[in-house]
Amino acid sequence: MVVSRNEKIEQDDSSEYDRKSEVHAFDDSKTGVKGLLDAGVTKLPRIFLNNQYVSEKKSDPDVISAFSIPVVDFEGLGNSAAQRADIVREIKDACENWGFFQVVRHEIPLSIMEKVLQGVRQFHEQDSVVKKEFYSRDITRKVTFNSNFDLLKSLAANWRDTLYCVMAPNPPEPEEIPEVFRDVLIEYTEYIMKLGLTLFELLSEALQLKSDHLKDMECAEGLLVAGHYYPACPEPDLTLGLSGHTDSGFLTIVLEDQIGGLQVFHKNHWVDVPFLPGALIVNIGDLMQASRHL
Repeated sequence: MVVSRNEKIEQDDSSEYDRKSEVHAFDDSKTGVKGLLDAGVTKLPRIFLNNQYVSEKKSDPDVISAFSIPVVDFEGLGNSAAQRADIVREIKDACENWGFFQVVRHEIPLSIMEKVLQGVRQFHEQDSVVKKEFYSRDITRKVTFNSNFDLLKSLAANWRDTLYCVMAPNPPEPEEIPEVFRDVLIEYTEYIMKLGLTLFELLSEALQLKSDHLKDMECAEGLLVAGHYYPACPEPDLTLGLSGHTDSGFLTIVLEDQIGGLQVFHKNHWVDVPFLPGALIVNIGDLMQASRHL
């Protein structure tokens, strides 16, 4: 007998199962998804079974050839008003039609970006005893590590751990940041804040507003760095690293590892975001729509 993916999940859910207890037991371990892998788990715990079709997110070759996420080249941004206007037009078109775009030649050194990714991996792959001191769901803490920010209320957990660092407007003391990630995070923050300000200026101009409009709204004041980690999964067809979702009210800059896997839902199709060395992915959420009416 062939059992479909959904049927398997329904069978698992039909048996006696105390989801709340399993969720709290997992959370109380303070080791995250990586801790399950380190413990030798070979079967996916039920809290991670996801009814959202993974197959729906598989890319169609015809779609890949038909759609391509916009790529905006920042080279020459400060050279002339004409070049800046061209970049603003590209961003405007990308925002209106996609809500996403990739930025290349943005002046953040590739070496810094690679060190950030390496630092995130090193944090998540170090001994669990070291990580436990950062494990928390206290949103008032500036540096925390946990698995699934919505673990206690979501219908299905994602196979993902995350290190969160609130770096602006009031950054943590250096000693509060994990040692393996500390120096490069502080350096990366300086670059990303500068790039964020530039993006807000260009987005303001794309809205036909003064370049400092979004800055004056204090949109460029805050910065949260979230370092996601997706360990190998024993049953990858039954769960997701990140569920389908929409973003609102925030400008998100994504530094993607070469493994890839990120997709954008565009015109009723899931479109792969190709990995481009040195590129940053910008997700504007509902920011521009909201800002235009303020």
